[in-house]
Amino acid sequence: MLRILVKEGSTISILNFHQKRTLVNVKLKWVKDSVLDSVVAGGTQLKAGTTLVSIIASQSTSGIPIYHLQRKHRQLGLPHDLKVSTFLRRYPNIFQEFFCSDSAGTPVPWFKLTPETLEFHHEQVDVFRQCSADIVSRLRKVLMMTNKRMLPLQTIDQLKWDLGLPHDCASSLIIKYPKLFSLMDLPDGRVGLRLLAWDHKLTVSHLEANSAKENGTLMFPIGFTRGFGLKRKCMKWLEEWQKLPYTSPYVDASHLDPRTDVSEKRIVGVFHELLNLTLQKKTERNNVSNLRKPLELPQKFTKVFERHPGIFYISMKGDRQTIILREAYERTQLIEKHPLVHIREKFANMMKQGFLDRSRGLYKDNNQGPEEEESLTSSFVGETCGTRYYSDIGSDSENHLWSALYYVSIVTVSLCQ
Repeated sequence: MLRILVKEGSTISILNFHQKRTLVNVKLKWVKDSVLDSVVAGGTQLKAGTTLVSIIASQSTSGIPIYHLQRKHRQLGLPHDLKVSTFLRRYPNIFQEFFCSDSAGTPVPWFKLTPETLEFHHEQVDVFRQCSADIVSRLRKVLMMTNKRMLPLQTIDQLKWDLGLPHDCASSLIIKYPKLFSLMDLPDGRVGLRLLAWDHKLTVSHLEANSAKENGTLMFPIGFTRGFGLKRKCMKWLEEWQKLPYTSPYVDASHLDPRTDVSEKRIVGVFHELLNLTLQKKTERNNVSNLRKPLELPQKFTKVFERHPGIFYISMKGDRQTIILREAYERTQLIEKHPLVHIREKFANMMKQGFLDRSRGLYKDNNQGPEEEESLTSSFVGETCGTRYYSDIGSDSENHLWSALYYVSIVTVSLCQ
């Protein structure tokens, strides 16, 4: 009987089998899925918008100069050729622009949140507070899948949007749970997050909790893009592969030979679980590139995404590769929506409406009242605040307007995903 050691010393028996089967050389073609592509489109804008709201709300109620926000460009995930100021001006119903003079008397753009956005932010904070225990459990499960129960904060930063963590999770969330997490210095100079408390209740994977065994083994839900032609040879291989033993992502798998289909099924199980831990059951391929050693994965482990297009879909939308868990979606809609997903959808609608209104020329210059000017001047010594300007597209050419509306037609549906 083959026994697998669970982390923390306990053992579980899985199946009496021998690793005799080598990795079968099967190549399945990639087929574009326009429906799932629409799930990805617009995600960059939504992530950047919500992150900027959190940053501005956490820093000051009076506003932040653009040069402070420009430093967050990489964190926002915006294209290299898109300025933060340009992005902010696309949504004047969310980000309110005004000018303050610096010490040399040069007007500097500042941005603050509109009253509507402040109301949204407070609602978002309330929802997160209600879901904090769930979010912490997701982070714990990710760390429990690693061999040392630890990940660099840099790696967690890449996943925090997908996991529902706040943008400043190290200072606003992790510090609240000293019995669960600790920060540590790594040999390479980075800071790592270590899990202190193991919870056996969390070691049940999503597949184990939601799938019935067939002939004593767990099988992954599979579905293909319409028009996907699966050859008979591939169908037979897939049927045999499904019957192989399932290895939980929370057990020690160092005994598995990486050259076997059994090992590959374990890798699929790891990413099946990881994607189920994300709020929207998807993540960018680059986000998992640093997980090979912590998750004890072989070289070129991401090849499983290409070899199993019935489980994962690789979207090429937006000049990046995004891995989507097929079973989690009914066309463009998540089958199970986390409360934080609902709040993101609400914000996506705000962004869409603001962009449309700006394109229609509804935002005009508006003079700043003396009370607000006095308040800002007293808040920032040495700064002189002048007239606030709303971004206005009305003076642009008609062609510019139609170009903007064309862009909106592309992202309107996708922003809500």
